[in-house]
Amino acid sequence: MRSKSWILAAGIGLAFLGGCQSSSPPKPEEMARTSLQTAPADLQLICANAAAGTAQVDSSKVLPTSSRQLDAASYSVDLDAGGRKFNCIVDSNGSVKSVQPAA
Repeated sequence: MRSKSWILAAGIGLAFLGGCQSSSPPKPEEMARTSLQTAPADLQLICANAAAGTAQVDSSKVLPTSSRQLDAASYSVDLDAGGRKFNCIVDSNGSVKSVQPAA
C-alpha cells in the first residue's frame, strides 16, 4: 500500500512541475528587448568621459542612464552628470559626434 501512495504522490508532483515549465523559449516578439539595441559598454564610457569634459565635472560623477542604436553605425547615450542631463552621439568606432545638454 505504501508503494502505491508514493507512486501517486510522485506522479502528482511531476504533473505539477510539468505544468510550470515552458515547452519552448519565448518568440522574439514576446521578449522585452526586441526593437531596441543598446550601445556597447565601451561606447557608453566614451560618452561619459566626453560629457564630463562638457559638464566640467569629474568623470566618476557621470553615469549613462540609457542608450539606443540610431542606425547601423551610431548610438545615442543619455547621461547624468552630477544631476545635469546630457545626450551623446557616438559612432561604432568610438568617435563622439556630439555632446549636448538634454532638454
